[in-house]
Amino acid sequence: MTASRAIEDAGHARWTFRLRVSSTARTALASEWARCRWIWNECVVKSKAVHALNKATGDKATCGPAQLDKMLTSARQAMSWLREGSSVPQQQIIRDFGRSRAKAQKDIKDRLPQRRRAGMPKHKKKREALPSLNYSQRGFRLKDGLLYLAGGIALNVVWSRDLPAAPSSVRIYQDSIGHWYASFVVPAQAEPLPKIGAVIGIDWGVKETATTTSDAHDLPHAQHGKKAHAKLSRYDRMMARRKPKKGQSGSKGYHTAKKLRAKAHKKVARQRQDTGRKWAKRVVTDHDAIAVEDFRPKFLAKTTMARKAADAAIGATKTALLEVGRKHGRDVRLVHPAHTTMDCGRCGARTKHALPLSERTYTCTACGAVSPRDKNSARVMLVRAGLNPAGVEGTRPPGAPLREAA
Repeated sequence: MTASRAIEDAGHARWTFRLRVSSTARTALASEWARCRWIWNECVVKSKAVHALNKATGDKATCGPAQLDKMLTSARQAMSWLREGSSVPQQQIIRDFGRSRAKAQKDIKDRLPQRRRAGMPKHKKKREALPSLNYSQRGFRLKDGLLYLAGGIALNVVWSRDLPAAPSSVRIYQDSIGHWYASFVVPAQAEPLPKIGAVIGIDWGVKETATTTSDAHDLPHAQHGKKAHAKLSRYDRMMARRKPKKGQSGSKGYHTAKKLRAKAHKKVARQRQDTGRKWAKRVVTDHDAIAVEDFRPKFLAKTTMARKAADAAIGATKTALLEVGRKHGRDVRLVHPAHTTMDCGRCGARTKHALPLSERTYTCTACGAVSPRDKNSARVMLVRAGLNPAGVEGTRPPGAPLREAA
């Protein structure tokens, strides 16, 4: 299996490799995760208690990593079960909890709508939460092709390629179908491509995932989910027939059906990811500058297009395009989507009324230009980003705000 890379920020990247885990290592990882899960749940209880106390008394007590570290130290002194495990993943899960809680509190402070907030950390249930262990640099080492974790756990890594640099941390996790992975954080390596002198505008949609100003680079809707719908429905019915009663553990047949369903979903997700990455690499290779609609498809989940929009994987494809563009040093500009279907890509005139979705052809009443609706929107992206070949020195015309891809 090839390594997958996801850019975390401007300076680091994640390189993920499959693990071959022996029964001994699997037992050790399960024990480590049981301890870390217990610590996470204790952090949730402590956080709720501090919040209730502050609400009742008006105090401003905190529940940050410093206080939780003291709680962990006391717990390790009192419980031999905790001391049997390494302190590295236990301390790191407190850092993960702190980041999760801080993000939720920031969203509340910023008064974000409920649907966009990150929820407060919740309990991790034994049969639902998947294992995820984070090790800092002092908690692991690579030797003779093996990954050694603190606590004497040795893991066999499937090295599909060499790491570009020494990793600063690694996260060991298990996916929904039971496969184990190691995700290393390494310094990002820039790979600039030669200049081509071409620019492209991209408009996201549901009928076609991406419509561009270049016919050769349009991305049609692959419909991976639709093709697998019959198989997924069959596994859903299998699970429904074998669903255990409340308070009872599932039967072997139920867990078999659940795993088959997870494997089918994972295959569809990988197909979408592969399609998006290959398309993004082709777009970035063939163009120096890219104007992308800064489209957030989350609102489509409450519309009649929810299933088709989810199958299009617009968000994942957009993320892949930004990552590949950043890696190869291309100029990627995010354009605000407001009124992009109402503006003319040639003269800039705006229609008085929004076009209904059933109207797929844009006709400008000012200059008389006629073009497919999505093609016109893609040209609007170029104009707003200041990349219109007929423009002057790449300057941005007045209009909706422009945001540089981070």
